[in-house]
Amino acid sequence: MSQSHFPPQHQNHQPGDEHRMQPEPEFIRADYQGSGKLQDKVALITGGDSGIGRAVALHFAREGADCAIVYLDEQRDAEDTKALVEAEGRRCLPIQGDVADSAFCREAVERTRRELGGLNILVNNAAEQHDWNDVTEITDEQLQRTFATNIFSHFYLVREVVPHLGAGDTIIATSSVNAFKGNKTLIDYSSTKGAIQGFVRSLAQSLVEREIRVNAVAPGPVWTPLIPASMDDEKVEGFGGQVPMQRAGQPSEMGPAYVYLASQESSYMTGQTIHLNGGVILNT
Repeated sequence: MSQSHFPPQHQNHQPGDEHRMQPEPEFIRADYQGSGKLQDKVALITGGDSGIGRAVALHFAREGADCAIVYLDEQRDAEDTKALVEAEGRRCLPIQGDVADSAFCREAVERTRRELGGLNILVNNAAEQHDWNDVTEITDEQLQRTFATNIFSHFYLVREVVPHLGAGDTIIATSSVNAFKGNKTLIDYSSTKGAIQGFVRSLAQSLVEREIRVNAVAPGPVWTPLIPASMDDEKVEGFGGQVPMQRAGQPSEMGPAYVYLASQESSYMTGQTIHLNGGVILNT
């Protein structure tokens, strides 16, 4: 599904509701064929109720994994994702809470292990972004909140997960094209994504001897609930038009990369980033 123009729309809260988007994103292609790459693995996916997180959960389920999906307050989206995962014949555990809270992150890991019987894959995907015209508009509170959601949560969850991971298990982070090229109106968001890159590269080196691999996916513009929840009508209408492919990506185009990084198909890759950005050339 390619999309080069979207109707004007805005949502008043983050991370936004997928079921209110026009059109709703495509989360998995009908012709995507699973082949057991993640058979009987257990994955914990933050922001797993919608957008890229939902796509990851559905692709993982089609490859044979059970999924715990962490979400903030988007109850309907979480229920929809749970139903979709279960339709693939796999278990889905929705866990509501705020990843900016370290105590909640501990609880999410404990519940996943207790109710799904283990944990093999952590996907740190939850994020928020705010569109600012001037750096002086960014308050202390907003700066702290963006960092707490977008990068502190990675530390919190990794601290809880690593003691339970074994050889062949994986950690995957959702980064962004903005970590590499910057974005003049997403300054705090882009800064957190740059921090994620440093974290992934450092953590990969720290865990390599334990044969736990750590990698990232850096999407370009992707049609997810964050877009109408953080941008005005004009930016929504033209969203994605700035990349060489002149369109936004769909979550369905992101999901297979996470499967690759979570599976043994990528057994010789750690500390790396896959760039899915519509043709933007980056010197990384």
